[in-house]
Amino acid sequence: MGRPVLFNPSLERDMKDWCDEDGAKRLVDKINSYWSERGYDVDVNLIDAGFVPAMRSARTDVRSNMVNGMPMRRAAGEAGGERPSYRPREQGESAIA
Repeated sequence: MGRPVLFNPSLERDMKDWCDEDGAKRLVDKINSYWSERGYDVDVNLIDAGFVPAMRSARTDVRSNMVNGMPMRRAAGEAGGERPSYRPREQGESAIA
């Protein structure tokens, strides 16, 4: 027999509601600051989807330019911020360095 699940008020206070407009704004700030601290430039926007009958509430979507949760580019001026230019191999140059 498993242990009973007890109500933990401090845990309830720590849980965030990311689904309402204020929560979505907090999430945007959290995402921006996380990636900015790591030297990445991400674009995160809020899209107001309005009332959704299936959810019986309003919805705010968080959209970004990230792919699979990873940023596309480093912030300007950061080391490795620019993509290396293409340089074809010279004849006789090995593909394995």
